[in-house]
Amino acid sequence: MQWLIWIGTVVSVTGLVGLVLSVLKVNKARKAGLSDEELRAAVQSAMPLNLGSLFLSVIGLMTVMLGIFFS
Repeated sequence: MQWLIWIGTVVSVTGLVGLVLSVLKVNKARKAGLSDEELRAAVQSAMPLNLGSLFLSVIGLMTVMLGIFFS
């Protein structure tokens, strides 16, 4: 079940990269000096990426746990 561990690792790292991109996107919007409503819209546009990345990270970690459990 080594392959399950590696697949989970790749999925989890992909989610982690997405989370970092989400943080960078919001940080860029904060430093741009936008108004309150524009900043709120920028954060709301980053939310799907953030939630999708979090979902990938959780699924990846659960896959790694299953791979360890079945090994």
